[in-house]
Amino acid sequence: MRKRKPKLRVIHPDPRYGDPMITQFVNMLMFSGKKGVAFKTFYKAMDIVKDRTNEDEHAIWKKALNNAMPQVEVRSKRVGGATFQIPTEIRAKRKISIGMKWLIRFSRSRSGKGIAEKLSAELIAASKGEGAAVKRKEDTHKMAESNRAFAHFRV
Repeated sequence: MRKRKPKLRVIHPDPRYGDPMITQFVNMLMFSGKKGVAFKTFYKAMDIVKDRTNEDEHAIWKKALNNAMPQVEVRSKRVGGATFQIPTEIRAKRKISIGMKWLIRFSRSRSGKGIAEKLSAELIAASKGEGAAVKRKEDTHKMAESNRAFAHFRV
């Protein structure tokens, strides 16, 4: 067992919007420690979002993230030789990180040219309540709902 909780790392706000959650998003987007490249890609995607929607791109990003964040998830637990999928609430920080990871993962798997183009398309779709990341959230919620009978096994 741990003696004490580890110190939370301070995430500095990004230069353009002053939002630490964007820095966290860019850190997840980053490959091989190339943070500058990741920031350029993200800002390019935000510019594309602004051009296509003629709205505030930061608000669209926030809305997309909120639409992709799951509220519950299922965890496996063995009880007497059988494995049950038990629905559990998700902590706030985990919700955010899962939503970000899903947005990035599904934007990478989209068709298109360049990650900025793909990311902007996924953000616009997620802000409208469409897209693969939002579909994954809905599937997760459906699975939790269908396994609600096993909630009494909760850890």
